[in-house]
Amino acid sequence: MQPSLIYRIFPFLRWPKPTTQLLRGEFMAGMTVGLMLVPQGVAYAHLAGMPLITGIYASIIPAAVAILFSPSPRLGVGPTALSALLIGASLTGMAEPGSAQWVILAAWMAIMAGLVQFSLGLVRAGWLLNLVTSPVLAGFTQAAALLILASQLPSLLGMRSDWATVWDNPSLGLFDWRSILMGLASIALLVVAKKWRPAFPSAVFVIGCTGLISWATDFADKGGAVVGHLPTGLPQLVWPGMLDWSQFGMLVMPVLVISLVSALETASSAQVEHQQAGTRWDSSQELVAQGLSKMSAGLFGSFATSASFSRSAVNLLAGAKTGYSNVFSILLVVAVVLWFIPALYHVPQAALAAIVMTAVANLVKPRTLVYLFKISRIEGSIAVATFGITLLTAPRIYWGVLSGILLSSCYFLYNRLHPRIVEVGLHPDGSLRDRHLWQLPPLAPDLLALRMDSELDFASAAALEERAANVWTQHAHYRQLALLAQPMNQIDITGVEAFVRLERMAAKRGGMLHIVGMKLPVEARLKRAGLLQDNPHLRMYRTDTEFLQAMNRAHSDEGIEYAI
Repeated sequence: MQPSLIYRIFPFLRWPKPTTQLLRGEFMAGMTVGLMLVPQGVAYAHLAGMPLITGIYASIIPAAVAILFSPSPRLGVGPTALSALLIGASLTGMAEPGSAQWVILAAWMAIMAGLVQFSLGLVRAGWLLNLVTSPVLAGFTQAAALLILASQLPSLLGMRSDWATVWDNPSLGLFDWRSILMGLASIALLVVAKKWRPAFPSAVFVIGCTGLISWATDFADKGGAVVGHLPTGLPQLVWPGMLDWSQFGMLVMPVLVISLVSALETASSAQVEHQQAGTRWDSSQELVAQGLSKMSAGLFGSFATSASFSRSAVNLLAGAKTGYSNVFSILLVVAVVLWFIPALYHVPQAALAAIVMTAVANLVKPRTLVYLFKISRIEGSIAVATFGITLLTAPRIYWGVLSGILLSSCYFLYNRLHPRIVEVGLHPDGSLRDRHLWQLPPLAPDLLALRMDSELDFASAAALEERAANVWTQHAHYRQLALLAQPMNQIDITGVEAFVRLERMAAKRGGMLHIVGMKLPVEARLKRAGLLQDNPHLRMYRTDTEFLQAMNRAHSDEGIEYAI
């Protein structure tokens, strides 16, 4: 096996040799991120409807697998708000949150999503991520953020019943004012700490303060909602058990969306890391790493993981240079699991809700949709449609992403079926431009010169033929057709057939087909089709200048001059 291939498969072999100075800096960065992992892991597990300890488990084995195989070892891999929301929303109605069946379904979601990403990475199919366009992702994340915020309100307000009861019989007794105070105070502390010092482990500070207050005031004994007892010990390898085919079928759509959204979360973080380091990002190897991480999460009793943009940013801000920082983060989480889990008993669930809400609030950016509308009304509408469908289909929010992908694909296909085709004329600056836009005369009295800004393939061929036929029908004096082929990088069999028909249309009028600036891949395919042999009705030119000079010579007897 070639060394370059070994390094690509096992990127950790490229890590620099550890030195005291290097490890000192990596230790400090790792501690900063590790202190975020524990409270966020517990909070995101609550959001996913999972046992709270599984959020901490997701920060150990899956994170270790990711950094070993990822070409971006400084990414903060573990539980994330968006993935947790997708899991919780997708499993609603299939099992009771926190139950054994719920945990099994979540584990299989992680395994299946991991298999999807791992397979895509093996076949180097990272390009499939481009199916989720920026407008679709913007609309979905805005809606998902609102849903996450709404899902945390009951815990933040200490609600003792569901929303239906509150609506039917509103009463202050349905809320716990102590939870409200601790929740709002936690949000205030988190916001202030973020503005004061972003790298400060504010979540741990909030967890510690609220936990102490809860213990000192007997919050749990007086009916307050707290984290409660969590099991100690490291995660163990556990086969989740088989599901029946109907259950697997219900998981297919959520798994595909989790795979896509998680990959895009990872991409947004990885690109920042590699831009800072000045290196090239290997998206396919990243898919392999994230896929293995998810599969390990499912096999070690946790739920699907992803790369956290916030933790990755904090890692970089804290000065992390290599994957050793994440190793120290994982070791800190291991220490917490082994010796400090009982200390989380008194932490109010309102504080966990505050951590989630503060982290997710950064995703709510209404101006993003307005900005998209300024650039493109259609793509802005796609973002709004994705936003609306995501909200309306909750808890099956994956329909929002799928609908957005479908709308974007339809818009893309519409553009390909309706390419920009212009009739060109000679501009005073010597270039060939849209003659109707610039009010230019035709290149020659009997010449129709067209430029199609697209490939010549099954999607665009009919539009080009129709445009040429319509102009010829309206202007009987046109005998010759010039096709400026510089924008055409590809041609398929349908395009070849259209090329033959255009040539015959020109020949039937007693004229000629002029091809200007044809690319070599297009020329090679036409030659294989036997279409570029000596032909009295076909002429080819490499450049616009060569074409215009030929037109000057052909029409010099008519007194037509061209400034070249």
